[in-house]
Amino acid sequence: MTRTITPDRPAAAPAAPPPDRGLRRRLRHWATAPSYAWLTAAGLTLFAVVELVLVPGSAITAFGVVVCTASLALRATWPAVGFLTVGAALLSFATDGNMAYATIAGSLIGCYTLGRHRVQHPAILVLAGSLAALTVNLVHIDRWARDGSPGLPALQGTDRFSLGLYAETLVLTVMILGAVSTGDAVRAREETRHTRAAAQSRLLEMERRQAAEAERAAIARELHDMIAHSVSVIAVRAESATYTTPDLSPPARDAFQEIAGTARSSMAELRRLLGVLRTGDDDTSRAPLTAPQPSLAGLDDLLGQHRAVGGTAELRISGERVPLPASWELSAYRIVQEALTNTRRHAPGAHSVVELHYRPRLLTVRVSDDGQGPDPSGSTGRAGHGLVGMAERASLLGGALTTGRGPSGGFLVEAELPW
Repeated sequence: MTRTITPDRPAAAPAAPPPDRGLRRRLRHWATAPSYAWLTAAGLTLFAVVELVLVPGSAITAFGVVVCTASLALRATWPAVGFLTVGAALLSFATDGNMAYATIAGSLIGCYTLGRHRVQHPAILVLAGSLAALTVNLVHIDRWARDGSPGLPALQGTDRFSLGLYAETLVLTVMILGAVSTGDAVRAREETRHTRAAAQSRLLEMERRQAAEAERAAIARELHDMIAHSVSVIAVRAESATYTTPDLSPPARDAFQEIAGTARSSMAELRRLLGVLRTGDDDTSRAPLTAPQPSLAGLDDLLGQHRAVGGTAELRISGERVPLPASWELSAYRIVQEALTNTRRHAPGAHSVVELHYRPRLLTVRVSDDGQGPDPSGSTGRAGHGLVGMAERASLLGGALTTGRGPSGGFLVEAELPW
């Protein structure tokens, strides 16, 4: 059996997904990949070899330049290699007197790596780098005092304390300070982002637990109303049987009275239970609901309400429709109701399709729309606790709830309710 209620107007075409603007995110992801360190080290080493060919130096200089650039390949797995990188650069500079461009870039990356992974406290790293720079500067001053420098006067003993001679130390210290500080700032920013994400995740988890607890309480209140109605019927029928049944034996009359008394006691316990579930509500909400709980027979009215506020929807029923227990009818109705509410809130104007598939011992409820669907980032785009409530209702009946992008786009809610 298949029954279809046609929509008020044709379904709109699915909206095109937004353009992918994640180039920056992809570049950041590539920069954190292990291959990034090897590729940059290989490129910088190749540049260093070309530079050594064009501007030859001593064997120690060549060794320092190559070690400075090649050691960067290990910085992702062994950040302490930055000490070797910076030391090789300073060795090359101390030997040759001229710092190659490759060693400048390599030493800056090495200092950044040390600060980024905080191999030591930034103050210790800068202090150690300053002392190493001063040592190199003293080596150059001593060489100048021994060999002299073309175009410059001979260095006298008292001139060794001239501040102008220590400009190398100042420049190198500023470079080390800048690179280490940049790496430490990036590390601090990422730690802050991770801490904020962890706190937000904990907050969302707490909100989900609270929403689940609230939904369980709401489900319990609805079940209370159905059970209270059934128990009250038992009490009335049992008590009335003692007056309407002729020739009822005294033991049978006492049994009916006992049944009625037990039912009335159960009603009192149910009222106390409802009072616990509705703690914090006003006094008027503590009374049991007098209106009957909805069922799947009211889906036509529910879809009519959805259309009345501007939405479009159609109902499709397949399989042999059979009466279900009240809890199953109520849960299926609430799932459809919440799914349509989410469609109006997050995809206004989208066309919805509500499908009920009756199979032996299984009811499948599927609600889909032709809106934008989940975000490309993976978020469902359905904020709030509606999905939590639907999942709780399905779980209560031993079923499962699936949500996400539909086969043809849009958003899909599918619940399987065994019975």
